[in-house]
Amino acid sequence: MNKLKTGLIGCGKVGHLHAKALAALPCSEFLAVCGRSREKARHYGAQYGVRGYDNVTEMVEKESLDAVIVCTPHPYHAGPSIAAMEAGAHVLVEKPLAITLKDCDAMIEAAGRASVKLGVVSQRRFYAPCQRIRKAIDEGKIGRPVLGTVTLYGWRDEAYYQSDPWRGKWQEEGGGVLVNQSPHQLDLLQWYMGPIEEAFGYWGNLNHPYIEVEDTAVVVVRFKHGGLGNIVISNSQNPALYGKVLIMGSNGAAVGVQTDGGTMFIAGRSEIEEPPTNDHWTVPGEMELLARWRQEDAAFFKTIKATEYYHRLQVEDFLQAILEGRNPLITGKDGRITVELFTAVYRSQREKKPIRFPVQAD
Repeated sequence: MNKLKTGLIGCGKVGHLHAKALAALPCSEFLAVCGRSREKARHYGAQYGVRGYDNVTEMVEKESLDAVIVCTPHPYHAGPSIAAMEAGAHVLVEKPLAITLKDCDAMIEAAGRASVKLGVVSQRRFYAPCQRIRKAIDEGKIGRPVLGTVTLYGWRDEAYYQSDPWRGKWQEEGGGVLVNQSPHQLDLLQWYMGPIEEAFGYWGNLNHPYIEVEDTAVVVVRFKHGGLGNIVISNSQNPALYGKVLIMGSNGAAVGVQTDGGTMFIAGRSEIEEPPTNDHWTVPGEMELLARWRQEDAAFFKTIKATEYYHRLQVEDFLQAILEGRNPLITGKDGRITVELFTAVYRSQREKKPIRFPVQAD
């Protein structure tokens, strides 16, 4: 099997998930990590037997890297991504792609100039229940998707926001539940429902006075094909972790997935407790499959470490896309749509009106 020389940018908690994937995949030769300090990067890299750097360009060029994964905090995705692409590496970026559309556009343009691939992490697309919904839509089993809903209830306490100095601040994190916790569900919604026409939203901080950013948002979406969407997301439900995406079709059938459940977790620090599952399925002739799928998915979940497994699937897809000369499942342009959506919500409240798409950078 052909191998790609790979590296990691960012020495934080979520970086360990990607480092493990790069070290384990047969198509990857994991060689180096880059951090803010060479000493930290060397210590981090030593855990995987790879070299440490504090300069992205130097790392890519010295190691002749084919691909890197960027795991820096959200506002600092663009700089190292562009540097890596300009040095000739393909780049996979942790979600969200960036916190501003200006950064997203700069990254996408850099990928085009360098003729490299740019992808963004949204590993829930690789969940079997999420794949079933995509397949049902593609095969016309629900007709045309006409209504999509996202529900995400969670809780983050003060200790969570104090765990890293960048959390809960506009300048350092770029936003709250819209930017950090909900991009996976926002990505699934647009993946299922198609291009967005406009969005109107409100956000607020309901019970986290020690942070600057929003802990709750409510959004109404109109899609270009005429369908509608509703998004309710909050970090103010204690205790709670419940994430759901439901898609209703023009023939009256509906398909849903509970993407998240159990106790809140932090990627790279704790594990997912409950398996993702199809919790709603009214496709004619297939309703009896729901119980079997839930049993199969629960049994499979017991055999894996979910955070590591699904990140590895996405990293593998990205590397195989390079080898096969195709697009990865989630491209940089897909990642921009999620940023476009939460940007529209912030702008909608500020301007007190629906925001039309495409949304232009400030």
